[in-house]
This record gives sequence, structure tokens and C-alpha cells, in this order.
Amino acid sequence: MIGRIPVLDVQPLVECGNRPAKAVAGETFQVSATVFREGHGEIGANVVLRGPSGRAGPWTPMRELAPGTDRWGAEVTPDAEGRWTYAVEAWSDPVRTWREHAKIKIPAGIDTELTLEEGALLHERAAERVPKHEGRAVVLQAVDALRDAGRGGAARLAAALTPEVGAVLDRHPLRELVSSSRPLMLQVERARALFGSWYELFPRSEGAVVRAGKPPVSGTLRTAAERLDAVAAMGFDVVYLPPVHPIGDAFRKGPDNALSAAAHDVGSPWAIGSAAGGHDALHPDLGTFADFDHFVARARDLRMEVALDFALQCSPDHPWVKEHPEWFRKRADGAIAYAENPPKKYQDIYPLDFDSDPAACQGITEETLRVLRLWMDHGVRIFRVDNPHTKPVAFWERVISEINRTDPDVLFLAEAFTRPAMMHTLARIGFQQSYTYFTWRNSKRELTEYLGELTGEAAAYMRPNFFVNTPDILHAYLQEGGRPAFEIRAVLAATLSPSWGMYAGYELCESTPLHPGSEEYLSSEKYELRPRDWAAADREGRSLTPLITTLNRLRRRHPALRQLRHLRFHPTDNDNVLAYSKHCAQPHADTVLVVVNLDPYHTHEATVSLDMTQFEASGLSAAQMSGAESFPVCDQLTGETYHWGRDNYVRLAPGGDSPAPAHICTLRPSSPTGGSPTHDRQ
Repeated sequence: MIGRIPVLDVQPLVECGNRPAKAVAGETFQVSATVFREGHGEIGANVVLRGPSGRAGPWTPMRELAPGTDRWGAEVTPDAEGRWTYAVEAWSDPVRTWREHAKIKIPAGIDTELTLEEGALLHERAAERVPKHEGRAVVLQAVDALRDAGRGGAARLAAALTPEVGAVLDRHPLRELVSSSRPLMLQVERARALFGSWYELFPRSEGAVVRAGKPPVSGTLRTAAERLDAVAAMGFDVVYLPPVHPIGDAFRKGPDNALSAAAHDVGSPWAIGSAAGGHDALHPDLGTFADFDHFVARARDLRMEVALDFALQCSPDHPWVKEHPEWFRKRADGAIAYAENPPKKYQDIYPLDFDSDPAACQGITEETLRVLRLWMDHGVRIFRVDNPHTKPVAFWERVISEINRTDPDVLFLAEAFTRPAMMHTLARIGFQQSYTYFTWRNSKRELTEYLGELTGEAAAYMRPNFFVNTPDILHAYLQEGGRPAFEIRAVLAATLSPSWGMYAGYELCESTPLHPGSEEYLSSEKYELRPRDWAAADREGRSLTPLITTLNRLRRRHPALRQLRHLRFHPTDNDNVLAYSKHCAQPHADTVLVVVNLDPYHTHEATVSLDMTQFEASGLSAAQMSGAESFPVCDQLTGETYHWGRDNYVRLAPGGDSPAPAHICTLRPSSPTGGSPTHDRQ
């Protein structure tokens, strides 16, 4: 039912309000609604935010976002984890209505005394609602002035229209005919659900020994732990491990997904299960649970979390195959169906069957919960779920709900490169993060359109994680673009998305495909050990470690880069140059402006035309906002300081041996580190 003052189309709104919108503690986002009334009376609106205890948060006034649109909005910031609600209240504002009428009547001498007395009565009523220590006396002084017959009408009116009176009544308005929308749910989660830098490594490759003519020697969780200092030094928050479980022997894949494996081929970690155990066991070559606990503890000491791959599938040797044959689909010849993604075939993997037997589905659910809680007991609070789109959505909804009911800090990342409807639905039903199409969005148009989608309505429930590469995905842009391509994609991922990730080897610019046209790596680490000489790469200057470290340092230092919804693109006159800014008001104002050369082969020049309305809360002066004066920006990649205005010339090399192919600028540098204040890099 519509209230006395209509409040319509409250946003964010997820599935008509049947599911909660999402935020993290300390994240600022906009609540908006259409608010109007009949006639010409003035109205006001505010957001009512209630925390998990049910107590109302700070009273947040709304403003009309664009004159004449009846669309109102306000920025809100929940400050604690848990289930919140938000609603929009609209109300008649009799004091503002009187002000608008009085400003016309008094100068025209229309009903002067009556109008002033009406104003006095309204201000008296308003003063009753203003606490003494918050300006009640200021409002009462206006009442006295309005009734002061010894003064002229214009002077009496002016006393009621002072900024001081207006400020008090903005905080404590006289509200009539208050109407409210229905409360909508808001799930507030921990900050890592939105922000984090991920690094994927294969423990078996770290410390591995591979020599021609001799059996390979696997690395262990202990040797992998030795790599954690370097990962932490690059500024990563999450170290992500592929499956660490026993690997099946039946149909084991050889190098480069060969259908037959030699005696010492290690197989794919995603072919889970052998005589040594299943999802609740560790591969014997990696060590024991004591070694796993040591790895987790070492990561924690370095202020990193461990994310574990959860791949709900089995090798033919998995204990579940014998213990629960009803969990698998049989083909017409009685054989268990292996996984396929035509033309790809995964003979070493049996998918679970959720359709044939409801009792079997219940058993799979219970076993899934048991396995997840086992790893949670060993310190894992983040799971990267492999191919969730190949299991029922209702299954994941139940599993995540059950886990988060007792452990709300546990996070799930959906690795679902699939159709948009499935990706968005997985996010709505509980997955805290999602892989995205970022890998396949490389042009200016592709990036602006896709980021517009991710930062729009979808931001209320879907949090992207921009992986620049994965063990499965080596995009042609990286294969062909050389080191500059790797630099460009790292800058984009780290500054466009609050969460980004990379798979080990990216910093070495590994770019050789299995064959032309393939997105698979040659000598893929999915099927063989890949020890790398990290120290030599650093000594020889082949590593991107310095750039990656700088990017992660900037992400931690600048709250704006930890936001998703406050991304805005700015026009450039060159389609190879992309410009965008991010702003954050909490805990203090922070604005970051990024300009990137998207072409890994050529230097490009462009004029960047800044939309100055995006910098209204950045502390710039009126003259700077109008373009009459320039303002300093500090390039955080080079330390150079420039003076920019509304239109700015840039020239960016593609990177590689040149400076980084981007500007990452702060608008008000607190400590400029040198460079020319008046020109761009040439």
C-alpha cells in the first residue's frame, strides 16, 4: 500500500526484497527511492538503517539526486557485521514549505503579519523536537524575531532564514505525515568479502625437484610455506591452494592433458580421491595435517589467509565411488559417467548426480558440510568453489546457509565462467565473491560496459574478483602482448576491482600456449610439477614483482581502491586510453584517478576530459571544480606531481622497458616525491 507520502522503487533491491542486499562493514553505498507528493508542499526523506540488535543507526537525510526527477538518495555506511535492515521514510516538511511561501509573500506585502505568525508557530513546534544542546535556543530566537513587531517584516523573515537556523532544522526537521517503505534486508559481512589480493600457488611445485631421466620429487606444504614470505612481501592478503587431496590413478592424465600417464606423472589435483582418501585427506606427498596447520599458521603470521579449492567431484578411485555408488550417474552400459565439457573430456573425474535420488542428494549435502567443517577446523575460512554452476543452485544455497549460520566469517568464491543468469543467481543465494568475464574484456568499450554492469544494480549482491590469469586461462592478449600486456592487465585488475588475483607465474610473464588458439598453458602445472627460480627472475629484472608490490601497497593505503560502487569513467579522445576514478568518503575522503594505455604495442596520446562532478567531495576549491584553477595530482607509480584541470594531455608508453603504462594519481598528494608540477611524462 502506498503511504500518505509515496515512497516507491527503493534501491538496492534484490529479488523484490526476498533476498538481502550485501555490504561489508565500513562500506559506503547509496540507498535511493522515488519520493513525491501532491500539490506544491515541500517534502523530505531519510534512510532508517537498523543494525543486528534492531537499534536504529544514525539518521541519514536524503537529497533529490537531480532536480525535478523525484529521485532521492543518501550514502549509508553499516559499521558492524550481521543482518541489518534499511527503509526510506518520507514526510511533509511544513517549515520548508512556509519558507518558500514567505520568501514570496513578505517582499510583496501579502498577509505579512499572518505569514510571520504562522512561521513562529511552526518554529515553536520544531523547537520542541530539538535537544537543548543541539540548537534549540537558535530556533527559539527565530520565533522571537518573527514576533518582534518593532522590526520590519523583511528583517523578521531574515532572522528565521539564517544558515544557523537552517542547519539546526536540517538535523532536526519538523516532520509531518511520515510514511515509510517496508524494511529491506541487508547482509553485512567481513571486509575480506569485498576486498583482497589473491595469489594462487601449487604447493607441490614449490620446492619440487625435476631432473631429466629421474623421477620428479614433489614439493611439500613445508617447502611451500617457505614461499609465503615472498608472497606476503608482494602485498597479497589471500594465498589460494588448488586441491591438496590424494589424486586418483585410474585414467590419470599425463602432461598437457594426455590421455595416458607414465609411471611418475603426478596427475591433476582436481581428480580427487585414491586409496589414500578423499576430500577429507591430504595427498601423502604434501605431508600431514600438522604440515597443513603449519602452512596456515605461517600464512596467518604474515597477515594472510589461506583459501582452499573445494572441487565437488571424484576420481574413479575416490572412496565415495565404492561407499556411495548411488551418488553417481550410470550410463546405459552400466559405467559411471565421467565429466565432459565437449570437446573436452575428463575421464579421470566423476561428477556427482543430484537428480536421480533425493536420499543421495541429502547424503551428498551432509558429507559436503562435514568436509567443509573439517577444513574450517584446520583454519580455512575461505573456499574457492570449483565449477559451482554444474551443481544445483538449491544445493549451494543450503550448504552456504548452513555454514554461515554458525560461521558467518566463512567466505565462498564461485568459480563459474558461465551464463550470466547462473553467475548472478549464485551470488544472490550466498556466494560472497564471483569470478567474472574480466579476462575476456580488453577493449575500452568492453571494459566500460562490463564495469558499468558490475558496479550498477549487480553490486548489491555480486562481488567480482578479477583474476588476471588462472591455470586454465591464458588469454590471447597475454600470449601476444608480452610484458606490457601483463603490466596493463595487472593495473586494471588491481584498480578496477576491490578483489583481484593472479596465478603463480604471472609475475614472470609466462605466456606460451599449448597451441595457437588455445587458452591452455603449454606444460600446464595442472598436470606436472613446475618449479620456478624466483630468485633468478628477481636478480635478472624479469619479474613484475616491483609493480605488483606497488599496486597492492596502493590498494591497502587508499580506501577508494577498496570500493566497488564508486567507480566512474571519464571521457578520452583515444579509444586506446581508458580513464576512471574511484572515491571513498569513509573513514576520510580519498580519491584515486587512473589513466591506462590499453595497447601493449604502441605509445598513445590523449586528452582526458574529467567529469568534475565526480570530485565534488574531494576537497577541491570552487575555482578548481569550475576549471578556473588547476589542482595537483601525484602519480603514485612514478612519484611525479602534475597540475591538472578539466582537460588534460597524457602520453603513455606501453610499458615493458618504459615506465608503467598508466597513471595512478591521488588528487591531493600529502607528500609529493618530485617531478615536474606542470607537465605530463613525455
